[in-house]
Amino acid sequence: MQPFDIIILSNGPGEVTTWVRPVVKALRQELGSDRSIVRISVVLSPCPHSTGKEAAIALNYPEVDRVQSAEHFFSFLIWGKTADNWDWRERGVVIFLGGDQFYTLLVGKRLGYRTLVYAEWDARWYRWIDCFAAMKPEVITKIPLKYRHKFTVVGDLMTDLSQQSNLNFSLSSSSSPSIGLLPGSKPAKLMQGVPLCLAIADRIRRRKPDTNFILPVAPTIDLTTLARYADPQHNPIIARAGGASGNLIVSDDRTPFLLTADGTKVRLITQFPAHEFLCQCQLCLTTVGANTAELGSLGIPMLVLLPTQQLDAMRSWDGIPGILANLPSVGATFAKLINWFVIRQKRLFAWPNIWAKEEIVPELIGKLEAENVAEIVLDFLDRPDKLETMRQNLRKVRGESGAAKQIANLVKQQLLYKYSQLI
Repeated sequence: MQPFDIIILSNGPGEVTTWVRPVVKALRQELGSDRSIVRISVVLSPCPHSTGKEAAIALNYPEVDRVQSAEHFFSFLIWGKTADNWDWRERGVVIFLGGDQFYTLLVGKRLGYRTLVYAEWDARWYRWIDCFAAMKPEVITKIPLKYRHKFTVVGDLMTDLSQQSNLNFSLSSSSSPSIGLLPGSKPAKLMQGVPLCLAIADRIRRRKPDTNFILPVAPTIDLTTLARYADPQHNPIIARAGGASGNLIVSDDRTPFLLTADGTKVRLITQFPAHEFLCQCQLCLTTVGANTAELGSLGIPMLVLLPTQQLDAMRSWDGIPGILANLPSVGATFAKLINWFVIRQKRLFAWPNIWAKEEIVPELIGKLEAENVAEIVLDFLDRPDKLETMRQNLRKVRGESGAAKQIANLVKQQLLYKYSQLI
C-alpha cells in the first residue's frame, strides 16, 4: 500500500467536536493506524463562533497527526503552504466537515486530491466535487439527475456520538433526579446562561432537595473563566437573571463544583465528551446551538433556554446579524433590535425542532424567570411519561447511525477510484 494523505477541512467548535471526532475514529478503524501509510491532517478555517481552541481540541484526538489553526488558513488557500510548511504526499482525499464547501474544491484542485463533502442540508459545487455524503435523502432531491450518482446517504454524524461511546441511554429510575445544565461556551451565552441556570437549580433544590446537578464544561473554557460568570463582580447581568451567584470549589481529591449562595452544588464535569454523565440525567437545560443537536442525537430530553434579560448581551447570531451585533459602538443597538425581532418571529431554534419542523422539545424564549422555568422542570420530573414521550420523539427525528463508517468507506472508494494500486 502506497502512502496517502487525508485532509479534513473544518471550522467551529461544534464541527470539530461532533463531526471530526467520529470521522477520524472511523478512518483509523477502516484504513489502519500506520502513519507511514495513512496520515490525517486537520486544517481549520475561520468561524464566527470560534473560541480559538479548536486546534488544540483536534490535536488532542489520537487519530490526528497534524493540525493547522484558522489564522493561517487563507495563506494556505492562496499560496498552498501551511504555517509549518507541511509536506504533501502524491495521493490523497480532502474531506469537508465544516466551513465553506468551496474550500474543499480549491484545496483538492491545488493538491490534485479527490474531494468528499459531508452535506448536512445542502450540497454545492456538485459539478466539480467528486463525492458527497448526504445526511438525508432530501439533500439529493435538490440535485440535477446527472449528478446524483455522486451522492450517498450516510445518515447523521451526530448520532455516531452515542454509538462510539457505547453508553446505555435509558432514563434513570433513581429516586434522586439528575439535571444537566448546559449554558454554552461563548461569552454572550454564558453571561446570562450561568446565573440563570444556577437560579433555576436553587429553586428546584428547594422543592426537591435530593436533586443532583451537573454542568459539563466545554473544552474551550477553563474553570476559573466559567466561575467568573457566577461572580457578581465580573458579571453585572446576574441580578437580572435570577440573582444566583456561585463560588468555584476545587480540591485535589474531589470533583470541582459551583456552590451557590443558597447552598446548591453544581458538579463541574471536565471530562470530554460528557456523554457518560449526561445520559444519567432525566432532563437537561441547554442554550441553543450544537448542544441541542448533541442531546437530541443522544435521545436526552431537554428544555431549550434563550434568555433575553439584557437584549444587547445576546450577540452570537450567525451571518450578517452576528456581524452587526458585534460592531464597535453601535453593536449594542443592533443587538437589541435583532433580539427584539427574533423574539417576535416565533421561529424554531433547537436542532431537534428544526429537524422535526415542530416543537418536540420546549423552547423558552424571552425574559425568563427562574421560578417559572423551575416549575416546568418539576412538572417534567413528576411526569416521567412526558419525559419518555419527548425521548421517543427525539428518536424519531434522529438520523441513522453509522455515518462516520460510511464516510470512511467512501474515502476508501475515492482512493480506489483513482489509485487502484494503493489498497
